Amino acid sequence: MTETREAAPVVAPGHDYASATAAISDVVLRRKPPRAWFVTFGLGFLGVLVLFYTMGVLVLKGVGIWGVNIPVGWGFDIINFVWWIGIGHAGTLISAILLLLRQEWRTSINRFAEAMTLFAVACAAMFPIFHLGRPWVFYWMLPYPSSTGMWPQFRSPLIWDVFAVSTYFTVSLLFWYVGLVPDLATMRDRVKNKLAKVLYGIGALGWRGAASHWERYETAYLLLAGLSTPLVVSVHSVVSLDFAVAQLPGWHSTMFPPYFVAGAIYSGFAMVLTLLIPLRKLYGMGDFITMRHMDNMAKVMLATGLIVAYGYGLEAFTAWYSPSDFEQTLQRTRMHGPYAPFYWSLILCNVLVPQLLWFRRFRSRLAVLWVISLVVNVGMWLERFVIVVTSLHRDFLPSSWGMYTPTIFDISFLLGTIGLFLACLFLFIRVLPMISIFEVRTLVSPNKERGKGT
Repeated sequence: MTETREAAPVVAPGHDYASATAAISDVVLRRKPPRAWFVTFGLGFLGVLVLFYTMGVLVLKGVGIWGVNIPVGWGFDIINFVWWIGIGHAGTLISAILLLLRQEWRTSINRFAEAMTLFAVACAAMFPIFHLGRPWVFYWMLPYPSSTGMWPQFRSPLIWDVFAVSTYFTVSLLFWYVGLVPDLATMRDRVKNKLAKVLYGIGALGWRGAASHWERYETAYLLLAGLSTPLVVSVHSVVSLDFAVAQLPGWHSTMFPPYFVAGAIYSGFAMVLTLLIPLRKLYGMGDFITMRHMDNMAKVMLATGLIVAYGYGLEAFTAWYSPSDFEQTLQRTRMHGPYAPFYWSLILCNVLVPQLLWFRRFRSRLAVLWVISLVVNVGMWLERFVIVVTSLHRDFLPSSWGMYTPTIFDISFLLGTIGLFLACLFLFIRVLPMISIFEVRTLVSPNKERGKGT
């Protein structure tokens, strides 16, 4: 899985308008799914069954089946919520911000990253809803007309989460769908099955490639990109305020919003690489997802990783410099207490291992890059574990100290959402083009007039 050192264009030479269209659309329309697709989708579907079982037991018995206790009232549910929200940031960054900056290398990976964002946010939204204990009344957090006078407490950052995450999901969904419309028309005109033709046609909204269609499309796409860009910063900043507004040592920090945003982009790009590298090999998409894409994503991951490492250092320095005994004790507990292995593991995964990305020979070896991205995903989950658990398990009073141990239902809920994520992602790959056809065509044939969706 190694590539030779090269200038790495956005799209490999040798493709024209027709060959690029056929190569991408035929993954859905002509080619039989590889065996690995069935294996991975089967594992994802098995995870969905585990998720449904866990949700059923949770509704019947309550959150007591989790390992949460006093003082650790937040456990795997909030850890996984923050982790999944972070993973969903890469799609919006790749699609919206890089679009506004006119970065052509986003073209072959934006569609896949946008879909990944939607599925990650959907997985994330489950955790706070079930954390309520009575998930069937989650609508109480919404500002609906209430005759009983029960209104959401808007001074609570948990309510801010509801609005931030729902807005992020809605705008991301619209942005993904609008970008998909020209490709749905292409699929409509190429598919042979009549039912599929009707379904693709409905999704294409009557697209015929007219000049007026392109004008409205460009306007809507840029507006949605402009709306999505501040959401990249605001959503995880709001999530970080769940912790930062508390008086608890380890949480009460003004550093959290930018620190969380950098960590979200870090984990999001790591997940894109984790999934894209094997899919690129599986579907033979090396001509469109080139080493330039891999190299640029590795560089972004390195840059955000350095910001995260700076955050770790600043956190330790602030505790040392602070006159607060509680802050100093917390930092010593993280480094030398019962959860110290988790702390040093996240330093290894998030700070030390990614330093290999400084060297081109590691960035150009896909096997090494894939392992690094996987390590970063694990490290970012450990970071959320350390932030939540080590700050809660020793309160201000020794009489309030306790330990947190996840139960089988904590683990099954996490594995179930991973299964749901994989199942949705592989269904998306099966029925829709994972690479933007029309945007790739503008790169392989820049001097040709855009077609009519065929």
